[in-house]
Amino acid sequence: MTASPPGDRWNLGRRRLYLCTPDRLDLEQFVDKCIQGGVDVVQLREKHLPDARLMARALRVQQVCAHHQVPFVLNDRPDLAAAMAADGVHVGQDDLGPDEARRVVGPDAIVGLSTHGTDDLERAIGGPGADPAPVDYLSAGPVVPTPTKPGRPGTGLGYVREATSRSSRPVWITGGVDPTTVPAMAAAGARHFVVVRWLTEADDPAQHARTLRKVIDEAVAREEAAPSS
Repeated sequence: MTASPPGDRWNLGRRRLYLCTPDRLDLEQFVDKCIQGGVDVVQLREKHLPDARLMARALRVQQVCAHHQVPFVLNDRPDLAAAMAADGVHVGQDDLGPDEARRVVGPDAIVGLSTHGTDDLERAIGGPGADPAPVDYLSAGPVVPTPTKPGRPGTGLGYVREATSRSSRPVWITGGVDPTTVPAMAAAGARHFVVVRWLTEADDPAQHARTLRKVIDEAVAREEAAPSS
């Protein structure tokens, strides 16, 4: 079973700013503010809650996202994503594989896959005689080491260039995304950006999202308007 072509569901190729957040006391209000500021994909990434609690919290986020017509993705748990009819699931290299995740959530859900280097990318895009992974998007990174991925080294911008140039699916860049880093990431080929701390640690998440989204839109427009070399 393969995923639908990129862009057929939710126009992922046109979305720019992807919030990945843990659970928090003000979760619904926080997500709502971030979306109002320009976030257009939301993932709940929470590794430590019991299943029933995680599902209850995820359902609340999904309601907020549905109100704004923004895709909601649950991290790591295809079983819970399928049970709650989440818009999608995101799996990492150490989670359930993308083929099995696709089988669990079905053909109409979004499936995303983390990649951290060339070997991961090769498996995801498929080589001679190998089918690509049945996913709708890839993430690439972290570009720089980040506390949200302890112990994982940064990939640098070289991997951004490789992943964005070789993948036919949208590639979302992770690790150190903020207004100061986006222009260089965009120059390396990034068009889609995952943010964690710039929003989760913000006193005013709506304004922080608005600022970051403006920088992203301007950087992407500038790179897409530049003459090809």
